Amino acid sequence: MNRHHRHHRIPVTVVGLGSMGSALAEAFIEAGHPTTVWNRTSSKAAPLVARGAVAAGMVDEAVAASGLVVACLTTYESTIEALEPAAAALKGRALVTLNSGSPAGARQMAAWARGHGARYLAGAVKNVPSAVGADDTLLYYSGERGVFEEFAPTLRVLGGDTVHLGADADLAALYEMAVGGTLLPALVGFFQGAAALQARGLTAASMVPFTVKWFEMINSILPVFAEEIDRGDYSKPASSVNVFLAGAAADEELGREANLDTRWHEPFHDLLRRAAEAGHGEHSIAALTEVLKKPGHPGQSA
Repeated sequence: MNRHHRHHRIPVTVVGLGSMGSALAEAFIEAGHPTTVWNRTSSKAAPLVARGAVAAGMVDEAVAASGLVVACLTTYESTIEALEPAAAALKGRALVTLNSGSPAGARQMAAWARGHGARYLAGAVKNVPSAVGADDTLLYYSGERGVFEEFAPTLRVLGGDTVHLGADADLAALYEMAVGGTLLPALVGFFQGAAALQARGLTAASMVPFTVKWFEMINSILPVFAEEIDRGDYSKPASSVNVFLAGAAADEELGREANLDTRWHEPFHDLLRRAAEAGHGEHSIAALTEVLKKPGHPGQSA
């Protein structure tokens, strides 16, 4: 029934049973781990109980049931709020949080967890709930290396691409936000394209194969941009700031023609103009990194 190693059947508790939390619990159940679940709205536990989980009535009972506690709530604040009644039960247990939030929030969460005697790992699932458990699904963690090494076989049940970023508890949140910054601009760009096509009576579905190819091109150029940024040398552009700046007028023209609200482009166009004014016009578009850095930023190029 299951391809995971059944000799790693340590008990696991999952706190928070939204779509992602439920997917995590299902993966643990499928891999043969005795799984205790708890959610503020207890009805969300029913499908998991039907698959073999045990639903705890109180959060402190849930925490006490396992040596490994995985919390999947919306924010670090909501995680602390949910676990507060179980604080005394956390002592000596490994607590792993899988939620969104800032590096500052992760540091606060780590201080709270350690203050109650828990061993702590902050983590992030870099995929959708339906991908949990797949061999290529990425999850990364930061915090105590010993906790990661002890529970890595169990955590790998959630995704085969499981990475420890380092001992600083806020690294997972830092990478989560650094990587996640591409999502909304990319999606809004896709949504604008869909709206432009619909204005011509065409379907959004018709652009999907071409958009996927476009993302593949972006993927291929990222290592080049990263090298330029790390070196601080933008002098050999594949595509320059001025080329992007020249395209700004076309964005506005498409907006008028398709009757679209293109105001979301304005900050990007402003960034391009400021880059050109700073002498980066004929430099690589990656030079926008320097414009994004405020004066005194530790990574500013000379």
